[in-house]
Amino acid sequence: MEWVAALLFITVVLALLAGFPVAFTLGGTALIFAGAGVLLGAFNEALLLGLPNRIFGIMTNETLVAVPLFVFMGVTLERARIAEELLETLSLLFGRLPGGLGISVTIVGMLLAASTGIVGATVVTMGLLSLPTMLKRGYSPDIAAGTICASGTLGQIIPPSIILVMLGDVMTSAYQQAQLDMGIFSPKTVSVGDLFAGALLPGLLLVALYIVYLLITAAVSPSRMPAFDRDSDNKVTVLRVLKAITPPLMLIFAVLGSILAGLATPTEAAGVGGMGALLLAIARRELDLERLRDIMRTTLKISSMVFMILIGASVFSLVFRGYGGDEGVQTVLEALPGGVIGAVIVVMIVMFLLGFVLDFIEITFVVVPIVGPVLLAMGLDPVWLGVMIAINLQTSFLTPPFGFALFYLRGVAPPEVGTADIYRGVIPFVAIQVLALILLALFPELATWLPGKIYGD
Repeated sequence: MEWVAALLFITVVLALLAGFPVAFTLGGTALIFAGAGVLLGAFNEALLLGLPNRIFGIMTNETLVAVPLFVFMGVTLERARIAEELLETLSLLFGRLPGGLGISVTIVGMLLAASTGIVGATVVTMGLLSLPTMLKRGYSPDIAAGTICASGTLGQIIPPSIILVMLGDVMTSAYQQAQLDMGIFSPKTVSVGDLFAGALLPGLLLVALYIVYLLITAAVSPSRMPAFDRDSDNKVTVLRVLKAITPPLMLIFAVLGSILAGLATPTEAAGVGGMGALLLAIARRELDLERLRDIMRTTLKISSMVFMILIGASVFSLVFRGYGGDEGVQTVLEALPGGVIGAVIVVMIVMFLLGFVLDFIEITFVVVPIVGPVLLAMGLDPVWLGVMIAINLQTSFLTPPFGFALFYLRGVAPPEVGTADIYRGVIPFVAIQVLALILLALFPELATWLPGKIYGD
């Protein structure tokens, strides 16, 4: 009945493209297919008895508790307006360089990624703050838009990232299932901390590639990224720079440092991050009761969306496997020419193409549980595969026509920046993402070296 599983997947994709809510599309479509299968005698209804346990497992999963805590941390920092001071200080610091303002935006994006991890908030914040300034100082609209979109998506790959938390939970289940399928009944585990450590160097590599591209563009075409002379009144002192970058750096060290040092689990570190963000907001006098209510509401909305999608995806996964979809995927991947290399290339291409039309959460909870166990059973390193998938999912934020970063920026961009400018601006950064994927495929140590040093695996 593998063809029914394929039909289920296609139906879900078409329903999502039609604009139906993600969580209800995943769960509802799967239940309709399961009901039809039960009536026709093609689906074992006993499998549905496992749904309550699956949902209970999701709601009691300690790792996933980190999701609302990291969301709370990110929303609080965004409301504390830390990005404003960072952008102003670094743009003055690098502004005299050709392309210096673009480099400033990229560095601020990196710091915000490591302290918030929320793409939408980062893109909107930098779009409101830096896009008018870049245009005023003579930057080409496409370069300015592309830089903001790309640097805003760094929160997907630079830890602590919400997508890495969700992907870590999915990869843990996939890795254990792969080992059980291989006859290993004392399976090893892969943790969110492993993925955080594995994603750090590839994330910094992406930042370096972005900056190199901006420097080359500024050298080849200085009129598109001109330098500017700051006023004598706007001097940048060491004290001013330290004042701007110390708060986010302290939070990064507290959260990421405690995880990598083994002092805290990701969930515990997320709690530290949430409290740290609150203290920063209070210290900057950016927090009152009304703003705290707004932070809590936003956190609740985002967290509810993520968990509803996860529950719907769990129902989909159960029905998909009930129709033998996992066995069909395994047969197809194992039959591909090139063995494991061919299978990885095909999966990465499929995820890249799905990123044009699907959200990263949908791909994480629907596609990864299907292909993950098969690829891991072929002997791939789970951390390397997880980081490859994370970079691929980050690209989905930039790929037209449905890249979410493009929509976020379009919503706050001034009228002189057209949709075509935004699309044109992100294309070089999408190419850089693909280059990063290729480099990671050629040099897996980029993802595996740091976890091995830290955890000794």
